[in-house]
Amino acid sequence: MLILNWALDIICSLDHNVGFIGLGNMGSRMANNLMKAGFRLTVHDLNSDVLKKFSQMGVPTKKTPREVSEASDVVITMLPSSAHVIDVYTGPNGLLHGGKLLRPWLLIDSSTIDPQTSRNLSATISNYILKEKKGDWEKPVKLDAPVSGSVIAAEAGTLTFMVGGSEEAFLTAKPLLFSMGKSAIYCGGAGSGSAAKICNNLAMAVSMLGVSEALALGQSLGVAASTLTKIFNCSSARCWSSDAYNPVPGVMEGVPSSRDYNGGFASKLMAKDLNLAVESAKVVGCKYPLTSQAQKIYTELCNSGHEARDFSCAFRHYYSGMDDPLDQ
Repeated sequence: MLILNWALDIICSLDHNVGFIGLGNMGSRMANNLMKAGFRLTVHDLNSDVLKKFSQMGVPTKKTPREVSEASDVVITMLPSSAHVIDVYTGPNGLLHGGKLLRPWLLIDSSTIDPQTSRNLSATISNYILKEKKGDWEKPVKLDAPVSGSVIAAEAGTLTFMVGGSEEAFLTAKPLLFSMGKSAIYCGGAGSGSAAKICNNLAMAVSMLGVSEALALGQSLGVAASTLTKIFNCSSARCWSSDAYNPVPGVMEGVPSSRDYNGGFASKLMAKDLNLAVESAKVVGCKYPLTSQAQKIYTELCNSGHEARDFSCAFRHYYSGMDDPLDQ
């Protein structure tokens, strides 16, 4: 608690000016929660419509990441891919463009990208110096801080952050992170947060496919999905995919399967994350048979026109599972 109060004092004294780049489904809600917490925002996105919405709320908008950097003490990015992150940081109008002097002392990337890109950017940023010393910091620092949680969690401010980088910077950044989430877990050095996110989503994909396969098989053998779900959830098969995010339409309310797999975590994003997991496994020489199979399944789903549907749609669109009446 003493550490958190110390961190809050530093953040409040230095970092009311927060830049946010990437105002998509997740980023826009995270930015809104920062505003509610009292931080002064400056934002950038390629989508002019979303910039207009923030402008109408009185939030300064900028045309380039570089302009955001020049107006901010902390910059947070929430972007679709490694390529987007690299461009925002190092492109012609990027955060790091314009010499070796930076205003922001802290850069937080909440995008889901490969660990090596996170490490490379952290190493690059370590070669810069601050225009003005901030507390004990003379050089800017970067944290990779991808999130776990849906759009609903982003709106509710209940995300979980997986954080890699300087532990001291992590402790200082906690008030910022807890303005957008309910949990922040320190994972280790640069790239560790990105690695943790890839591993989390790998396990989530394999779990969802295992539950979907079992429920579809059960239906084919004459056992209702609702009955099997009750068994799973009070036995050794219990998991998040069965008791909190069930993939069978009619078994659970308030999840994507109850609304034709709309909303939630898109299959194309799961395919992207599985691609990252496969590439990471190759780099370190780790076996990945289940990751590889999951990658093939989600790639097939995307190629079949289901890329925008929630990843739990594998139950219906890969395993040909059937709906289950709610009152069964």
